[in-house]
Formats: sequence, C-alpha cells, structure tokens
Amino acid sequence: MIIHIHPQNPQERLIRQAAELLRKGGVIIYPTDTVYGLGCDIFQPKAVERICRIKGIDPAKANLSFVCSDLSDLSQYAKAISTPHYRFIKNHIPGPFTFILPASKEVPKILKSRKDTIGLRVPDHQITHALAAELGHPLLSSSLPGEMVEEYTDPELIHEKFEKLVDLVIDGGIGGMQYSTIVDMTEEEPVVTRQGMGQLQ
Repeated sequence: MIIHIHPQNPQERLIRQAAELLRKGGVIIYPTDTVYGLGCDIFQPKAVERICRIKGIDPAKANLSFVCSDLSDLSQYAKAISTPHYRFIKNHIPGPFTFILPASKEVPKILKSRKDTIGLRVPDHQITHALAAELGHPLLSSSLPGEMVEEYTDPELIHEKFEKLVDLVIDGGIGGMQYSTIVDMTEEEPVVTRQGMGQLQ
C-alpha cells in the first residue's frame, strides 16, 4: 500500500493511519530530511526483526537509529550527557544528523548495540516529525538495503520494489540521495564517523 502525504502540511488523518499501523507492529518506508528509510515502532520486537531480515542483518550488529520528534526523548533513551554535548546537539537539530549516545535502560534490548549505544535523530521533515509526535515515542529508522541510493529517491519505484516486504510506503515526494552525518557523542569531543548531508557548525 502507498499513501501520499503532503511534505509541508501532513494530513492528520493519514498520519494517524500510519501511526496506528506502527502500533500494530507494521513496517513502513517513509521520507526523512535525507533519504527514505525503513521504520517501525521501537517497542515492537517482531517489527524490528522484520526490518533486520529485509536488510539481511543481525539486530545486534545493526546500525538502527531512533527518529524523535524533538529533544525531549533524549533524556529518556540516552544516559545523562554533559551540558556542552546537550548544547551541541541542540544547535544541530532538527537536521540531517545521527548522534551516537550511551543508551539508557529505557531502550529495548533488541535495539542496543554491542557498545550499549543508540543513534538518535531529529530530522527536519514535517512528515517524520508528525509521525513521531502522533506515535508518542520514537520510530526506528534504518536505511533501505543495497548500495544504490539513487534507486531510492522515487517513492513509486520504492513501492514497486518493496511492496511485498513492508505494509506501507509513505509518498512524501522525491527523496534525497545523501545519508545523515553520524556524530559520535560518547567521548569528550564530538567525532564525525560518517560525513553525510549535515555540516557541523
């Protein structure tokens, strides 16, 4: 199934429909401020496993991130961070960044990396923001499988390729071709581990 949601003014009815599907354990493909991503409810382990199967990866080794509607989720899903680190993150969101942080006890076990960290994102995209806000907690986010990011800009083509693997594709217009910039915040100084669309200030 594919639904068209306006990227600047997401229709509330359609956002509710997508959030309800996530709560029931559905897997979706949705737009972000970078590329289209695979998503599910972080509290639905079977949906997390489905995403890992689609990607052909072990959940313990997967680089899965949380997409949040704002910074309020930071204190719940990440351990306490220093004031300079908090300010640094605040200065770069919403935007195309994934911040690697020490995971708190609230993070479902299946989603903790071996280093006990999580990736947190607050994308600058109205659909993503509305979805996370309607769900009431973060969505899981993972890039689509494969290296050919060029194939994943057109939601119609994405739907053709993945319609048998996911429950819903949200068409929010043509997607980007650059991934988020990954910033490791587990040390004293932030370290860019993958340079993507986001440029540090």
